[in-house]
Amino acid sequence: MGVRIERIDLPGFGIRNDVITKSGCRVSVVSLRSGERDLAFFNADDPDSNAASISLSDDEAAAIAEVLGSSLTLSRLSVLGEKVEGLFFEEISLPGGSGFVGHPMGYMKARTLTSASIVAIARGSDVLPSPGPEVVFESGDVIVAVGTRKGLDALGKLINNGPS
Repeated sequence: MGVRIERIDLPGFGIRNDVITKSGCRVSVVSLRSGERDLAFFNADDPDSNAASISLSDDEAAAIAEVLGSSLTLSRLSVLGEKVEGLFFEEISLPGGSGFVGHPMGYMKARTLTSASIVAIARGSDVLPSPGPEVVFESGDVIVAVGTRKGLDALGKLINNGPS
């Protein structure tokens, strides 16, 4: 089922994009011509009455987008793993003393050596979705990977054994 999004021009001010929830509430992103951004909430029974509004800096807006995007990516991968036979989704902790700590992800050559793909890195309370080969591994990272059982087992061994 699709999500309904309405775009409303605010002449002289900017644009309002409304996401309509199942319950009929509206979550709006108001982008003003000045570059400012507001996140606003409207009740289902009165879509013109603002229930709450928050002004967001660029960094705050980017942080919210990253949190929503990364959690959605992980959720969709998990569902995909349940639907496709032979495809698995796994979280593998990078040991603190690993030879990969301090090196970019490309140095591991995970996909080349194991046929498993690293789709995200969980770092503390942050998630780095779709990390590129330049992302440097840190102690305590949790690697989120997708692949066959054989590929994920090989990736686990590669991570635990370190570079050869």
